[in-house]
Amino acid sequence: MNAKLETKLKTLPRSSGVYFHKSVSGEIIYVGKAAVLKNRVRQYFQSTRDMDVKTRALVAEIDDTDWIETESEIDALFLESEMVKRYMPRYNILLRDDKSQTFVRIDMKSEWPYVCFTRNPADDDAEYFGPYYNGFAVKKALRYLRKTFPYYTKPRTTGRPDLDAHLGLSPSATTTSEQYRNSLRNLIRYLKGERVALVREIERDMKTAAGLQDFEMAVLYRNRLNNLRELQRRIMFGDKEFLDISKDKALSDLRDLLGLKKLPARIEGYDISHMSGTNVVASMVVFSNGASDRANYRKFKTRIEHNNDFYNMHETLTRRLSEKNIKAWGCPDLMLIDGGKGQLDAALQARDEREQTKIPFIGLAKREEQIVIHHQKSGVILNKDKLRELDGYVTVTEDFTLVNLPHSTHIIKLLQRIRDESHRFAVSYHTVLKRQKQTASALEDIPGIGPTTRKKLIKTFGSLRGVQAATPEQLIVAIGPAKAKILTQYLP
Repeated sequence: MNAKLETKLKTLPRSSGVYFHKSVSGEIIYVGKAAVLKNRVRQYFQSTRDMDVKTRALVAEIDDTDWIETESEIDALFLESEMVKRYMPRYNILLRDDKSQTFVRIDMKSEWPYVCFTRNPADDDAEYFGPYYNGFAVKKALRYLRKTFPYYTKPRTTGRPDLDAHLGLSPSATTTSEQYRNSLRNLIRYLKGERVALVREIERDMKTAAGLQDFEMAVLYRNRLNNLRELQRRIMFGDKEFLDISKDKALSDLRDLLGLKKLPARIEGYDISHMSGTNVVASMVVFSNGASDRANYRKFKTRIEHNNDFYNMHETLTRRLSEKNIKAWGCPDLMLIDGGKGQLDAALQARDEREQTKIPFIGLAKREEQIVIHHQKSGVILNKDKLRELDGYVTVTEDFTLVNLPHSTHIIKLLQRIRDESHRFAVSYHTVLKRQKQTASALEDIPGIGPTTRKKLIKTFGSLRGVQAATPEQLIVAIGPAKAKILTQYLP
């Protein structure tokens, strides 16, 4: 251990967090989590007698160590997963090649889904969350969440309610399949970082129930709200990191390569998703200090259905850069467009029309993972010295420069992570709209069932399947006897 690192380790905090071991070249070679940073990190530099060969090799290569403090061990768990996905450190692979990562599995297609853990995700259309590298901590987080969103941990069996049901950890005997599935959807939303919107919805439902004098339901919503607020204090899901971004290699390299005036603390990524011009949507993902900030994600539904990604990108950026949204969301330090020259040019045109020319824009072409820069409009100045340092080269066309970097560089890993996340978020929203449209189409064919009634049915029963499974009595309560009679005649 060198003298500089020895001095630095004396400043290690006693809080939980994520640490980054670096080589002499500045490469991040290992990412780990710790309940107490001071204790865990210093263990690497004590006696190596009890270490295996791989760990001793890691310690011998460590030249520097950085860390991020978090509010809890669970927060460190989720942040560690995010950072390993982004940096792909080689010693994380070497030291864990004999260990499987943990995933959370929820099969929402079954009538009574259950939540379980697996080390081998299958191509079975179930939803998987992860990977996580500390199974104990993940299970602990899900136990806390179970108090708010009761769920089964194994296939449901008929019969008397078990102890979990009496404790409020699994659905009660009066809970319907659709009610249970709605609760699981909220659990998934929480895992995806949508807790702020979820709290707002529960507050609204609580006030509605109180206004209708359904005090039993209002108390249920109140308890759920209190549990969520307590969870927010106890467990953080990695979207509010305390990161010294001056230590982030990817951000500093990106600033130097593109000649940015400051580190890109807020990067926004955009992608378009549709099927032959139908259900056209766009995603806006936000990476704060190099990590995903899901609370600030936004989605757009284009006003005109158009099978033209250039047009769709132009409309999306025009709306994003409106005065209202600039005031509400602020300005990013860098915008990343998923696509090549055409998509980037359309986005730049929208930016210039909104007179926001100070915001730098780049694209990321899918095939070769090339960074796309417009000569005059992108708002960046390519640093050729930094390009050579990164072993990169450029391909120049009439209006664009295509920057080719090794895929192992921190810059490409970060941009890929943002691009992949924007694609995932866009596709997930497109899928939701497609399913809603399929449901709406089936109800639209029924005479006497108008838009207001269709909306009320979907809100009450959750889906077309829920409407079909509803009893005549439930339909009468929801929409009245006359329309319920019409509905039962047409639905199977």
